[in-house]
Amino acid sequence: MDSDFWHSRWSEGRIGFHEGKPNAHLVKHLGVLKAAKRVLVPLCGKAEDLAFLASQGHEVVGLELVESAVKAFFDERGVTPEVSKHGPYARYVAANVTVLAGDFFASTRELLGAIDAVYDRAAVIALPAAMRGDYVKHLRTLLPPGAPGLIVTVEYPQDEMDGPPFSVPEAELRAHYAGLSIDRIDQVVAELARLPSGSGSEKVFRVRF
Repeated sequence: MDSDFWHSRWSEGRIGFHEGKPNAHLVKHLGVLKAAKRVLVPLCGKAEDLAFLASQGHEVVGLELVESAVKAFFDERGVTPEVSKHGPYARYVAANVTVLAGDFFASTRELLGAIDAVYDRAAVIALPAAMRGDYVKHLRTLLPPGAPGLIVTVEYPQDEMDGPPFSVPEAELRAHYAGLSIDRIDQVVAELARLPSGSGSEKVFRVRF
């Protein structure tokens, strides 16, 4: 993961991936995660999705490389989190939201505690093709058998726009999750400012680990 790239994006305020409201696909398909007590949100930034999941009764565990993004999440809510060192991470905790600031690939089941589900709206699409296989491989070590996952991707002609977000073809995603149950449950036209209208799509998948 290119640490310098993401730190510069946040320091320069180039965070077009931040939606500023709960993701529409998460709201619509929240039922995929309904039985989960603790939901993992990798590469979470300061997403409103963290607060939304917590408001729906879930305990939320976010992983975010850039610590300033973690601080911003709590600051923008006027919340003072408890901050402590947790292995290689800085751990921020308030109410039902815990966010670990540091490298996703340093995470383990022991560090995260029991996780029942994963929600990925901005992780797999944030990574170039060469890293996505390692990301999914590591993610699969963090989830117990039977855990549900809700994954949102974008798909478009990669030569029409530089990522992130990167185009993640459905066939590639299915290959990464080979051996698991994976179903596409929704698809809409992608609304990306740098992409010609109608040339991309957002796809939503339900995975069973």
